[in-house]
Amino acid sequence: MKPEPPLPGGSPDRPKGPDPGLQLPAWFPAWTRRLGDLYFSGATSVFLLTGNVLDVVPLDDSEAPAYGSLKRFLAENLFGRWDLVLNYNLGLGLRAYAGSNQDRLTDMVPRAHEHVPGLGELANDPAAVFRALDRFVRNTVMAPAEQRPRTAVIVEHASYLFPSAEPGRLSFSYAQMLVTLLNWAQSPHVKNLNLAFVLIDESRMHFSERLAGSPHVAPLEVPMPDEKARERYITTGVNERELEDFSDYGSHELARLTAGISCTDLGVLLRSARQRGTRLDAEVFQGLKKDLIEKQGQGLLEFVEPEWTLDTVVGHDAAKVRLREDAELLKLGRLESLPMGYLLCGPVGTGKSFLAQCMAGEIGIPAVVLKNFRSKYVGETEGNLERVLSVLRAMGPVMVIVDEADAALGDRDEVGDSGTSSRVFGMIANQMGDTRYRGRILWMLITARPDLLPIDIKRQGRAEVHIPLFYPFEEEEIRDLFVVLAKKMRTTLNLEDIPSIPHRGTLSGADVEGLVGRAWRRSLLGGADHVTAEALALVVEQFMPSTEGLEKELQEAAAIIECTDRQFLPEPILIRMKEVGGRPGLQERLNQLKLMGV
Repeated sequence: MKPEPPLPGGSPDRPKGPDPGLQLPAWFPAWTRRLGDLYFSGATSVFLLTGNVLDVVPLDDSEAPAYGSLKRFLAENLFGRWDLVLNYNLGLGLRAYAGSNQDRLTDMVPRAHEHVPGLGELANDPAAVFRALDRFVRNTVMAPAEQRPRTAVIVEHASYLFPSAEPGRLSFSYAQMLVTLLNWAQSPHVKNLNLAFVLIDESRMHFSERLAGSPHVAPLEVPMPDEKARERYITTGVNERELEDFSDYGSHELARLTAGISCTDLGVLLRSARQRGTRLDAEVFQGLKKDLIEKQGQGLLEFVEPEWTLDTVVGHDAAKVRLREDAELLKLGRLESLPMGYLLCGPVGTGKSFLAQCMAGEIGIPAVVLKNFRSKYVGETEGNLERVLSVLRAMGPVMVIVDEADAALGDRDEVGDSGTSSRVFGMIANQMGDTRYRGRILWMLITARPDLLPIDIKRQGRAEVHIPLFYPFEEEEIRDLFVVLAKKMRTTLNLEDIPSIPHRGTLSGADVEGLVGRAWRRSLLGGADHVTAEALALVVEQFMPSTEGLEKELQEAAAIIECTDRQFLPEPILIRMKEVGGRPGLQERLNQLKLMGV
């Protein structure tokens, strides 16, 4: 029998072969084509939709489309011509569902009661619902071809039914439901029929690995809206003339600037600006965007709006040259020439985090700080990270700053946490190595202990450029650092008011900032409106440097060994390397310091 076009129609028996000649409408999202390919090839009947599944989506291809839930899109479009669509929601129970099409629902309800006897009286007990669905599946398999209804079952918030848990930890009823679903997924009889099961939830990691990892279940990610989709949503809700009344940005520019934001949150941004009567100018927009990005990342990303460029950074000249060159290549769109990421290393207080933020300001792209995404609950850590990576993929170009990277990223071989660290490491390593995002996601890993980072993360193709930073050696550089850090504190310090500094090569940027801060405090108490020479001289005279010399030596040695380009090493460091026998000598000294328990 010749199949009806397209997937929304189907046929009494599923057409076989990878290309049955069916074409989905061009306006359908890309993930639906993958679903169609897997479905018609007979590979699977069970699909796991995760990612941006709570957002609104267009329901038609008109100039000003209606928007609705993903569930409604599935019922009205993807399965819009199927005989029966059943929707199961743990709060609402099992029911026939036709979206907003009341006439179709009227026809569908008696058919649902015919094929699922007792549907109206079925208690909202997941085990009872799945027993009823299992009877329906078995009856459909056994029925003559002409009596088999084309049926889609949509399960919302599905991770509550099939939660992530250690094997054997699920109750008998939940384990029974899981096995029932896996039976449907594996059955060649079900794969040959027009039966589709679509499970919807935000995170793949919230599902049982027995389900999400099954070769008979197809996980599909619903991505965040791209620029074109965001602009379409904006122009559907408000025309350009109306937008001009409350926004400094037109629809095209607004769509470009809202990368990483869902259509739902974009609607919140527009409505709040319109209803508050506050014009959506640069200041208001940045505040709203920051809030929405952090909300989209569920508080696991901190949005950073860089205030400075590399011009603000004192010293580190070779590093600034390299970073400026990469910034220029990014502005020119030559993404293929950019590294996937950077590793900034060196002793504490050398300005690694500040340099990363200044790099973002130099390029003119958003920067986010990856916050602690780890949780004590099973599967929650991986789910958090999955959500964060989804937002980052939608935001690009974006710089991701990972401070204390040696602690944050985990290790493939780490044990003792049920494999969480290993899985986290694998997820981040895979994303960092995905060359589709070269120049779109710039990773900036920051650590004082690069020797503790797994080699998989530091290799070429991930964090490719390793830049070591050191304490300033030159008197002039240290004096410039005093002036810049005073400016950072919103005060002034005259160059001629800075006394001679005795701690060259051992004074960190953090030390200098502390000195300026204490001098500024004394100056304020003395009634001055700037850092005075007398206050600074007294503070420098009383300054006692840190006694943790061995720890700083270890961090410095690790940074030198990690360096990927000789140009990043200042002359005093090259001389020191030569004195200890080059890299082999430094490695031996590093090992000695570790054995000493430093």
